Amino acid sequence: MTDSDRPLRILVINPAATATHVAVFDGDALTVADSISHTPEELATFDRVWDQYLLRKDRIAAFLERGGISGSSLSAVAGRGGMLKPIPGGTYRVNAAMLEDLRRGVQGEHASNLGGILAYGIARAYQIDAFIVDPVSTDELDDLVRISGLPELERTSLCHALNMRSMGRRAAAELGKPYADCRLVVAHLGMGISVAAHRGGRIVDTTNANESGPFSPERAGTLPVGDLVKLCFSGNHTERELVRKLTSQGGLVAHLGTKEFAEVERRIDQGDPVAELVYQAMAYQIAKEIGAMAVILEGEVDAVVLTGPLAHSQRLVDWIANRVAWIGPLKRYPGGDEMHALAAGAARVLSGEEEALVYV
Repeated sequence: MTDSDRPLRILVINPAATATHVAVFDGDALTVADSISHTPEELATFDRVWDQYLLRKDRIAAFLERGGISGSSLSAVAGRGGMLKPIPGGTYRVNAAMLEDLRRGVQGEHASNLGGILAYGIARAYQIDAFIVDPVSTDELDDLVRISGLPELERTSLCHALNMRSMGRRAAAELGKPYADCRLVVAHLGMGISVAAHRGGRIVDTTNANESGPFSPERAGTLPVGDLVKLCFSGNHTERELVRKLTSQGGLVAHLGTKEFAEVERRIDQGDPVAELVYQAMAYQIAKEIGAMAVILEGEVDAVVLTGPLAHSQRLVDWIANRVAWIGPLKRYPGGDEMHALAAGAARVLSGEEEALVYV
């Protein structure tokens, strides 16, 4: 087999809060993968996400060595896109402007900000391309959607675009239609929750996974604004403490002291009425947002797609389905496939199927 006949070999990097998920794909085939855990104790030694770069990079190098993967055999490296400036979805080649904004945390601190930085650091050593695909800052909203009740507070798009778009393509294939021709409501159910309307190959409206929509295992979701203002000026919390309260200490954690749905369901099975009420409330809010997105699509919905880790919960899915089944066929893809989506995005560029977009 000549080099030109070999399938594209792509290293994929998906940083999460306490782990770095890594994989190598040869074409569509997964060759080797691992989830590299990082203990709270070792992460506590770093002030900012950016400071974790060398730790995670060294662990990825060890993963490649264990798997017998030489850097010279790689065609490209694809990292999860972070909280960049608002940009259309697609595959972007990592450049200097992107690296600077990821380091600064231009829209906030998040582990995904390391995706492009790690991809670039590893790719540079082997003189190959580094990409990000459908970052969380993917913003394809119409101007109408951006307007809030205060001109100085514009609605923004921060969502699980990578997995939602990948699962949207999967649903479209099962429906026998191009993704660009489908009208879908896609809900990513994870530590954060995004519910979005997909039309014409775009995410035309979405809840902001950090600020609005349903509460989730870790995030507070939409809150009573007046009471939130009072909380901010109570003098009991610093700004940093409040941000953490809203984005990592809200939702199930705040109500029940755990973010693990299996633990919540264990309590429900043991007759805990509070656990059942809170878990049902989360399902209710997810269904409510799905209904809102169906309105955005004017009631013409090819499918409602549930994906992400919480889609493994039959109880939660059933509660949601009971409220939204009238909207359209329900498709359930537990977990999702972000790793393959990253590899596929890079492969589409390398094969000439798409052009790499430029971050400016």
